[in-house]
Amino acid sequence: MALASWKETWRRPGGEGELLRLALPLILSGAFVTLQLFIPRVMLSRCSPDHVAAALQAGMLFWTLFAVLYFTAAYVSTFVAQYHGAGRPERIGPVVWQALYFSVVAGTAFVGLAPFAEDIMAVVGHSPRLQELEATYFRCLCFSALPALLTASTTGFFAGRGDTWTVIRIDAAGMLVNAGLSWLWIFGHAGFVEMGIAGAGWATVVGNWAAAVTGLLLMFRGRHEAEYATRSGWRFDGPLFRRLLRFGTPAGLQWAIDGLAFTLFLVVIGWLGEAEAAASAIAVNLNLLAFLPTFGLAQAVSILVGQRLGEDRPDLAERSVWTGVRVAWLQMTAIAALYVLIPDQLLALFRDASSSAQWARVAEMVPVLLHFVALYCLFDSMSLVFSFALRGAGDTRYVTAAVLLLSFPVMVLPTWASYAYGWGLYAAWGFGTAYVILLALMFLGRFLQGKWKTMRVIEPVVDDSIRAGNPSPQPPPRNGEGVQGTSSSPSPLRGGGWGEGF
Repeated sequence: MALASWKETWRRPGGEGELLRLALPLILSGAFVTLQLFIPRVMLSRCSPDHVAAALQAGMLFWTLFAVLYFTAAYVSTFVAQYHGAGRPERIGPVVWQALYFSVVAGTAFVGLAPFAEDIMAVVGHSPRLQELEATYFRCLCFSALPALLTASTTGFFAGRGDTWTVIRIDAAGMLVNAGLSWLWIFGHAGFVEMGIAGAGWATVVGNWAAAVTGLLLMFRGRHEAEYATRSGWRFDGPLFRRLLRFGTPAGLQWAIDGLAFTLFLVVIGWLGEAEAAASAIAVNLNLLAFLPTFGLAQAVSILVGQRLGEDRPDLAERSVWTGVRVAWLQMTAIAALYVLIPDQLLALFRDASSSAQWARVAEMVPVLLHFVALYCLFDSMSLVFSFALRGAGDTRYVTAAVLLLSFPVMVLPTWASYAYGWGLYAAWGFGTAYVILLALMFLGRFLQGKWKTMRVIEPVVDDSIRAGNPSPQPPPRNGEGVQGTSSSPSPLRGGGWGEGF
């Protein structure tokens, strides 16, 4: 009887089977992204601890500036999911095109930061040697912005419809190119010039272009054009474009604020000393082993929430979220156990034999930091699942406000106090852990309120012109609350409310 009940729970809509079928490719895709970041940094650690610390610091600063653009473009997946759930495939191609237009403009503009790389990294205040390495890496990353935004838009087309296996193909193409070129260009193999951290940066650029081109070619195939207008839906749609920005920009700001806070956290830790900076960089890189796969699981939850709300089935959306929480905790618990039980084996991946004195200090700190990581990654899994569930409904403003409210008073300012008053590295990491825990609890509270169930990002159907693929109608007056459907059965063409307030 228990086995039959478990099978029923697994197979039902919103159960583990449905979630994992969608999430497994995204988790594997997250693993590819993890490797795309992890492998070059392991290679850079063979050069010196300064190289991996510089790659982390410059990468975090790049992400802080870039996140708002990336997640604005990536938010197209929520639109795709809700249009898909509402049975309106002819709207999917046009909304992806709006994301592509945004990507081209924003990605091209981002390259303009490259000439100012030295000035930007000088603000961080690290040692001259570390600043030089950071500026070199940051300059390269500026050229990766455009292909990364194009990839975010195209993967949104596939992920939002539930075609997550294609996302793997796109991310795998980028990872393989990046890893191969990193090995050639960092160390100067096969006749190439040894470029060190610059080689890692340019390998990232080329790898991102490989992923972008793969995604565009797959999206423009004939069968996708026939059903979703992926080529013929190229026209600029002002109302749809503005709606993408209205919901997507707060989603991007959430990650930008979080990235800025975490970057400042690492910057201040860098002031404590080079060994502290290197130890923190290694701990953060090891945390990617837990974070990015869970990020893929959270993406799957967001897609299911969007599709179910498009169908006007918030009950199934809620069930999918709680299923995601259970799976995320199981996954994070297993990885957290590795941080506690085998820290030395994980640390050995970054061992630098050429600077034994500094490495001894680093090796003493990392196992302690991994205990902090083991604790906060459990709450980080909750934070990811609940925040992505809220994003999948369109509740992006609250998610951003929560990050803004907590990040600086709970993590950044206390970390500065740890430096200023000599409290040390472990106190700083304690404040970072407290931030993650409190953020998870805020997202949990918002989810339990249930307001997200009345929210939609897509326009409601008012006449048959929408189904013919004509431009977006003007939305009804917005009341900030949203209007939930009242039918007892899902209606594939009924739009939801325009809820997006607090």
